[in-house]
Amino acid sequence: MNKPLILSAFYLSAVLAGCANLEPQVPQAQAEIPEQWPLAQPDQSADSPLARVADLGWRDFFVDARLQTLIEQALKNNRDLRVALLNVERARALYRIQRADRLPSFGLSAQASRNGGDVASRDIATVSLGLAQFELDLFGRVRNLSAAAMQSYLATEEVSRVAQLALIAEVANAWLQLATDSESQRIAQATLENYQAAFKLSEQRHALGAVSGLDVSQSATLVEAARVDLARFSGRVETDRNALALLIGGPFDPQLLPKQFEPQISGVQPLPAGLASSVLLRRPDIRAAEHRLLAANANIGAARAAFFPSISLTGSVGSASEELGGLFDSASRSWSFLPRINVPIFQGGRLRAGLEVATADRDIALARYEQAIQAGFRDVADTLALSRTLAAQREAQEALLAAAIRVHELSDARYRAGQDSYLLLLDAQRTLFSARLALVSTQQAEQANRVLLYRALGGGLDGGVGGNLREQSQ
Repeated sequence: MNKPLILSAFYLSAVLAGCANLEPQVPQAQAEIPEQWPLAQPDQSADSPLARVADLGWRDFFVDARLQTLIEQALKNNRDLRVALLNVERARALYRIQRADRLPSFGLSAQASRNGGDVASRDIATVSLGLAQFELDLFGRVRNLSAAAMQSYLATEEVSRVAQLALIAEVANAWLQLATDSESQRIAQATLENYQAAFKLSEQRHALGAVSGLDVSQSATLVEAARVDLARFSGRVETDRNALALLIGGPFDPQLLPKQFEPQISGVQPLPAGLASSVLLRRPDIRAAEHRLLAANANIGAARAAFFPSISLTGSVGSASEELGGLFDSASRSWSFLPRINVPIFQGGRLRAGLEVATADRDIALARYEQAIQAGFRDVADTLALSRTLAAQREAQEALLAAAIRVHELSDARYRAGQDSYLLLLDAQRTLFSARLALVSTQQAEQANRVLLYRALGGGLDGGVGGNLREQSQ
């Protein structure tokens, strides 16, 4: 056997590798969901609003510059997202470890020893380049394990995108909640000031004998009730700020916080039905489930390959000499080649059980993949249904507020003219206050539903979940 034996073994392994692949065909998912969303008048055009929201990145979806700044800070500082990104790095390293098994491993070693006895001692120095135990991947076992590791890494990367998308939605919803409670606080403050002015006027009129003490007491109840509401909303504003600070993961400029509710934080109008349900396959959680299915299917190929013989190679080429100066002489050269074949004969059912486990894992992954598609379809269908009902609810609340304002104006005029009792004016004032708060709450629910639809569709690929998470976290 000549010197380049190790290199010849390497080329032989490259030729033999991939001779067989025992991985089965990936089964098709049977999610059994409708092709269209369950709403009338679908819009299948490429520029439909629903198609646009699936393509928009978060920088385009959220139009408020302050909210964009807070989202960017959260993507950099949030600890939960940082853990998700570190899990991606870990999965990538595990894949590289598994992929390294597909290539031969060479190592250079040097050794010096002294052996002695009753007669004399002997020195031996050796240096060698060795091939570690390398498996010829005749049946694709190593290749399938590497493919499974790669799919697991890709699944982990998609999970990190799920975490990013969830964080963006949570920051937006926290912003909306803070804006809603700030607006409610402002309404409560203005209402309290109006009630206090009316209370003073009632006291003055009572001193002149124009109204009874009952009217003064009823006006006082409105003042105290408004103080309770103001304190309640003030506490909510503080807790909303704390929640937003936790999501952002660090200090932020208070000027970035909303002072009042703005009817629209996204650049997308109310969304009608449209676009095929296959857009769900772009959601990162569904893509993660698909990668897990592919990983489990590759493990079946590795489990099948374990039934067949395996061949591993170990060898070295080097030099050995009793004199250090003659270590590299031509007469001191040495080599070794140790091929080994392993034929499984009796394993006590271990190999068959391993194949059954791999098959069951694949079937579980398939069921979870189908379940993820079904859950995604429900998420989008629910948000589309709510987008229509919330729009109708907001319009009704706006009409109710306009009517409450008119009733309050008439009740106040009739009370001042002495035509109605103060009890009617009191009821009109309470109705007006409730109508204002209800309208803000409905507007908040409508905007939060658009954020939920953005998340349900998987966001966009430009500046959204498809962006470079590692660059954004640095």
